[in-house]
Amino acid sequence: MNPSRRALAEQLQLYFICGTPNTKDVLGTVETALQCGVTCFQFREKGKEALYGDKKEAMARALQTLCRSYDVPFIINDDVALAERIDADGVHIGQDDTEAAHVRARIGPDKWLGVSVHTLEEAAAAIDHADYVGIGPVYPTKSKEDAGAVNGTTLIRQVRDMYRELPIVGIGGILPEHVPMIRQDGADGVAVISAIASAPDVAMATRRFACL
Repeated sequence: MNPSRRALAEQLQLYFICGTPNTKDVLGTVETALQCGVTCFQFREKGKEALYGDKKEAMARALQTLCRSYDVPFIINDDVALAERIDADGVHIGQDDTEAAHVRARIGPDKWLGVSVHTLEEAAAAIDHADYVGIGPVYPTKSKEDAGAVNGTTLIRQVRDMYRELPIVGIGGILPEHVPMIRQDGADGVAVISAIASAPDVAMATRRFACL
């Protein structure tokens, strides 16, 4: 793996995804998670009671400031225009969002682009434009209504075999006890929403992931 991709893969080890629908106190939850070992953060503002417009941008800027204070990359889900306005570190898109080639053309070569993939064909289509791919759902999840069919680590193994240097993140229903197997099967890191955002003790939950 080349040095730039190796560094990116290391920053994907514990990838926290959160927005206002996931917790009553987004700023407090994210700061605690940052303090306890999160290595990358994605602002995903979707679902019921999600923020829009100026309120969404204000929250994004507040979270970006937090991430910068902990030297953690700040990624925005789907909203390319918002990412451009506030100079986010990157954008993450799904298969139903704007095409990866179009997003890459807009954000340029220096920003991260992550793409969610659910098949080998989608991974192959993303490889020319994405800096990393998110593969899942590994396990059943209620955090994303459009998560798709559970596939365990089968696709992670297949994508890793085909693309040896592509940074990969596993996502979907992941708990700390799942992490060793997911990494063994080829993922560089895991992305987590509810296992941290909905935990009774956010600090303890984050540390359980971070120590693996």
